[in-house]
Amino acid sequence: MSGVELVVAALAAGASAGLTETVSSAVRDAYGALRESVLRRLPGRGEELLDAEQVEPGVWEARLREELTASGADRDQELLAAAEDLLTLLPSGSKYQVDARGAKGVQTGDHNIQTNNYG
Repeated sequence: MSGVELVVAALAAGASAGLTETVSSAVRDAYGALRESVLRRLPGRGEELLDAEQVEPGVWEARLREELTASGADRDQELLAAAEDLLTLLPSGSKYQVDARGAKGVQTGDHNIQTNNYG
């Protein structure tokens, strides 16, 4: 993943995580720090790009990727570090994180019913 892709992925993940009520203050703070880094990197256009709620996600990401690439964001160590910090705080794309090594009869999900017969 390139530096610009890392930043765009972190912004998208942080924005969607921010829509939930259960997001931690650490995630909110990391997302805010990343937004501030992007705004410093893209003066004038950054806020318009980051707050474009009416734009389809694919279009938003393409525009942001283009602006970040043109600005040299892939070489901005502060910006890249802020994106990495945010991504380390977010779950890795799954609602559940399960380590089931050696387990029997494991089930993940919501509202499940399970019957185990060991014999």
